[in-house]
Amino acid sequence: MGKRRKARESALQILFQLEFNTADPEDLIRGFWEHQKAADDVKEYAAWLVRGIREGQEAIDGAIQAASEHWRIARMAVVDRNILRIAVFEMLQAKTLVPAIIINEAIEIAKRYSGEEASVFINGILDAVRKSLGAGITTSRQAEAGTDGEESSYGRKRRKAGPPGAG
Repeated sequence: MGKRRKARESALQILFQLEFNTADPEDLIRGFWEHQKAADDVKEYAAWLVRGIREGQEAIDGAIQAASEHWRIARMAVVDRNILRIAVFEMLQAKTLVPAIIINEAIEIAKRYSGEEASVFINGILDAVRKSLGAGITTSRQAEAGTDGEESSYGRKRRKAGPPGAG
């Protein structure tokens, strides 16, 4: 399993706990890692996801709600809702990641933690979110080139700084 996948799955587990626990999120993050082994960059990326989702939850949920016809966020399965939040947060904040990869990762995590039907549901919503975000997302061609379309002072494309543990 790749480091980002491990970080995403860890973030999902922490977010799931936060749905049912009113404890300080930082305490839950620390407690989670007391019982799990992972590289520091995995822990850092997972914590970045959890903190970012908690801080931007209103906007993230708004993007999900706008893309989900006939489904209210509160009525979605807890696991599915949090998989969607992770993916939408990455689409909004991890500009060096290709949306198709983010969506594929979410689908694979859904298959593991929720089920085949959930993976289809998540794919549909995330594709709609991707389309609604449009031009603000790095294209797959830019990602293959390792750029986000911004030129350096030497006239070559350069990458913008990504999220922690991006590697």
